[in-house]
Amino acid sequence: MGMPRVRIYTDYKSPYAFVANKRLFELEETHGVELEWRPYTLRIPEFMGTVEERTPHFWRKVRYAYMDARRYANAQGLTMKGPRRIYDAFYASAGMLFAQRHGLFRPYHDTVFRRFWSHDLEIDELSGISGVIASIGGSSEQFEAYVHGPARAEHDRIIDEAEALGVFGVPTMVFNGELFWGGDRIDMLIERIQNPESIATALGSRHRT
Repeated sequence: MGMPRVRIYTDYKSPYAFVANKRLFELEETHGVELEWRPYTLRIPEFMGTVEERTPHFWRKVRYAYMDARRYANAQGLTMKGPRRIYDAFYASAGMLFAQRHGLFRPYHDTVFRRFWSHDLEIDELSGISGVIASIGGSSEQFEAYVHGPARAEHDRIIDEAEALGVFGVPTMVFNGELFWGGDRIDMLIERIQNPESIATALGSRHRT
């Protein structure tokens, strides 16, 4: 029997994905699971609408969400500055896939999250992500060739697979086919890891309602 595997979908521009990292990585040590990280690049206009369409109610919700995430960040000693604009995180997501392939995932992952939320990195600029790759020992030239080559198709296939599973936001954890969305579901995920047969009961109850 291999280690239990948890797939995690994340996006570098999500504050809640950022603050969930610590507890998710701890699962490797505390519960002996294998984490399989995948990008799920949020398309902000799809679920938030255009800026012109957003209501005062929407902006109150957004301000609260960032305030709430900042509380989690402060508790971990993390810096979290509000995003300066709407970002397309494709280059950062491609960087994740490239870093995984070259054994550089953890330094890449930590660096991109930390620098983006400190306003020290623009994740939608190819030069910025290439610079991160180079700074952790990777080849910026190979990364840029990947971006201009197969990256988009691989990225889009992963997004399509995620959405076929039911993924719609980040962080989303998938364990034995069951989805857990948000850092506040990590405790429930741990319960499933400790008692994997409970998923049948949970899913059966859901189908009966």
